[in-house]
Amino acid sequence: MQKALLYRNLLPPASSAGESAGGPVNVRKLVAEKAVVVFARKGCCMCHVVKLLLNGHGVNPTILDVDDQNEGDVTNELSRIGVGAAPQFPAVFVGGELFGGLEQVMGAHISGELVPRLREARALWL
Repeated sequence: MQKALLYRNLLPPASSAGESAGGPVNVRKLVAEKAVVVFARKGCCMCHVVKLLLNGHGVNPTILDVDDQNEGDVTNELSRIGVGAAPQFPAVFVGGELFGGLEQVMGAHISGELVPRLREARALWL
């Protein structure tokens, strides 16, 4: 199983003005480059279920752990890349687009739509 990345480790060092230059670009780039990205709250059982479901399908998602200290920053950056107002965790991106949270992932799994979508994003090779 892949080790989760801490969100704060992805941010560039703060500029002299005290703001992080390019933070949203890093998240946008990561979401665009990786087939599946999961923004998960540390210790959240719903986030754990999503990770297990994706790993059970043979997907190796990029997982970004969000803690209480940086939840506001993550929410701001996700809203800047077009997620909309206040995304919920887990936030799952497939093929560069927001797929949804636990309900959407589980619903797609039950209806049989998850595997074709993962294949389109080239997260599955079967």
